[in-house]
Amino acid sequence: MLQAQVFREQRSDVMHDMIANNSFGSVITMQTGSIVADHLPLNIHPEIGSHGTLRGHIARSNPMTKLLDNDQEILIIFQGPQHYVSPSWYPSKALHEKVVPTWNYIMVHARGKVKFHDDADWIYNHLVELTARNEVGRDKPWKVSDAPPQFIRSQLKALTGIEIEITSLQGTWKTSQNKSLDDNIGVCQGLMSEGSDMATLMATQVVRSRN
Repeated sequence: MLQAQVFREQRSDVMHDMIANNSFGSVITMQTGSIVADHLPLNIHPEIGSHGTLRGHIARSNPMTKLLDNDQEILIIFQGPQHYVSPSWYPSKALHEKVVPTWNYIMVHARGKVKFHDDADWIYNHLVELTARNEVGRDKPWKVSDAPPQFIRSQLKALTGIEIEITSLQGTWKTSQNKSLDDNIGVCQGLMSEGSDMATLMATQVVRSRN
């Protein structure tokens, strides 16, 4: 992923936080000469490995389990807030008209080596953690142990755990930080006027880019 220096994010902790908050990743692999994309919820473990480790699960029937070898390198893409930016939001438009549309977005590319886990305990512990992370804050959080043990055991037989030791992280934060202060403020105001959740999230990031 090529990007201008001004948009690059190189702090691992910032990228780890982004992944934790946008954990549904696109897993890109090469299988029998074809590019294949799978889409998985993945837990980030910053404390494991030099760049962190991702853990998830797939159906045992997924061709990935047969066509990929342990330690094969793959690409995982995590997308954060993104939104169209109208040239009409730039105050500088009134001065010289030399403005064009663009798109603001936040993205992290993680590359790493894959490892599969068929051990039922590993998969179970992963599911307990995945569920706990996503149920946090609910009035009555659901737990894996709420389901009948025999039912859970039957479900585990259909799953394979997937673990990716991250070998490199590349972040792009394109949030109008290359614009003048007036145009940056104009983008923020324009996004807030859109009224959508995605626009509001991006407006927050545009404000942060000024700090």
